[in-house]
Formats: sequence, structure tokens, C-alpha cells
Amino acid sequence: MSSSSSSSLASPVPSLGKATSTKTMVSDQISQAVLSTSNLLHIMLQSSPSQDKLVKLPKNLLAKASTINNTRQVLEQMPLVISSLDAHMDHGLQSVPHLETVTRLLSNIENNQLKPLTDSQLPSEESQLDTRTPPQ
Repeated sequence: MSSSSSSSLASPVPSLGKATSTKTMVSDQISQAVLSTSNLLHIMLQSSPSQDKLVKLPKNLLAKASTINNTRQVLEQMPLVISSLDAHMDHGLQSVPHLETVTRLLSNIENNQLKPLTDSQLPSEESQLDTRTPPQ
């Protein structure tokens, strides 16, 4: 039984690593394609008779490689961010009954404090009056 549970626990880790390595590989391939395209554009600009059309293409294609890399890093962090937000939401939803109890208690305390002071002091005033008047 422990061997099956350990194998089931171990299986998500390689798949997560595989997904991350796949994303990295795709990102690297995209970056390489951008670099190759940029190099090709430079060569074509130097040797092509239709340079006017080539000039309209993005001049800073190499600058997009860093943007692609940043996007890859953000995408790699997204599952962790979503998981963290989900955990915070679950914790918040579990706290709702406690908050309702606290709200009711505070409301009861407030209602008790709003009662007129004379109502709460009447029995003590009567007992003080009884002690002041001499018995007849």
C-alpha cells in the first residue's frame, strides 16, 4: 500500500517538471526563431532590391526575444500564483462561519450596552434605599 501511495505522490512531480521543460523548450525555440528571422532580415536588407518592403517589418525583432523570455517566466509562475490564490480563497471561505459568529456576538454586546442604564441600575438603587431607611 505504501509503495502505491509513494508512486502516486511521485507522479505529479515529474509531470510538472516535464511541463516546465516543455515550456522552456518551446520558449527557447521561439527565441531562436526570432533570432534567425532577425538575422535573415538583416541579410535580406543588405542584398534585396525590395528594401522598402523589408523596412516595414519590425526593426527591433531581437528586442522581442527578451519579451518572449519574460513571458515564459511569467507563464511558469502562473500555476503557483493560481494555486496560492485558490488556497487563500479556500481559507477565507472557511473563516466565514467564524466571522458570522463574531458579528453576532458583537451585535449582542452592542444591544446589551444600548439598554438604558436605569434599567440595569434599578435593583442596586432599591437595595441602597433599603439600607438607608431605618426599619420602623
